[in-house]
Amino acid sequence: MDVLQTIIEGALGPDGMIYLAGAAGAILVLLTLPAVLTKKVDPLDRIAEERKAAAIADLGEERLSRHGKRNEHLAKYAKYLETDDKEELSKTRLMLTRAGYAHKDAARTLVAAQLLLGLGLMVLGAIYTFFLLGLGGGLNSALYILGPGVAGYYAPKYWIQKRIAKRQEEIQDGFPDALDLLLVCVEAGQSLDQSIIRMATEIEPSYPSLAAEFLMVAQEMKAGKDKPDVLRAMAERCDLNDITSFVTVLIQSASFGTSIADALRVYAAEMRDKRVMRAEEKANVLPTKLTVGTMMFCVPPLLIILIGPSLHGIASTLSGTSTAF
Repeated sequence: MDVLQTIIEGALGPDGMIYLAGAAGAILVLLTLPAVLTKKVDPLDRIAEERKAAAIADLGEERLSRHGKRNEHLAKYAKYLETDDKEELSKTRLMLTRAGYAHKDAARTLVAAQLLLGLGLMVLGAIYTFFLLGLGGGLNSALYILGPGVAGYYAPKYWIQKRIAKRQEEIQDGFPDALDLLLVCVEAGQSLDQSIIRMATEIEPSYPSLAAEFLMVAQEMKAGKDKPDVLRAMAERCDLNDITSFVTVLIQSASFGTSIADALRVYAAEMRDKRVMRAEEKANVLPTKLTVGTMMFCVPPLLIILIGPSLHGIASTLSGTSTAF
């Protein structure tokens, strides 16, 4: 070993053994790399994948609980944050569900956000009015104090309305693709419940809001609720004419015993045509919207370029004439 070490150090230097060990390790890695890349699929891994695909039908709590756990802090003040009017509470919960917040604590969270924002901005307005501006009582002070408070109180509801509009737009954009996938699943021989689950699973990365609605429908059907009632509840949550018409088509197809695949094929073609028409409508409205910007930002510079030299010449002439006189 001493002789071998002497030879290696003489050829590679004092660190020759380290270089030799590194080269041996690199050779071993290159020799084992083809075996790793051409590794056969383990039968146990294949069975695990098949079980994972079969578990798509089992909608667990983790996939459907998108709104977190119950807020115990808000539960303590439930009697202050929830109104006794059942009809008003139901409307508030429906509004929040349309915005994508179907949790039971959503109504309490909304009221708490309104109170906190209203009171917080009112306090900030009072501090700004009395300490920074140095104003006393009067109408101006009341406006500076109450204005931010009112804005903070109504800001959460305004944001919820914007959220509803954005969510409805997302559902409307993804609905034709969802119908095409649903039609493929139904024609492949799957039942309507299984087709809804598979379709919702496939479109979830692109259209999570629409997938959540269909997953909720599938879960309620599995729970044993009446299918027409479940579909009508979905139409009420989405509040879109396309979804309402789709629900009507499914209910009538089931009532009269006609083929669901034929009804879906016709309705899917109609939804694709409507999507093209909406795109063409936006394209046709675009020139009208650009007119205002063109008049504001293009015409004034053009007039300055065209008329500016003439006005300068006229002004020079007038000044020269006045000097002559």
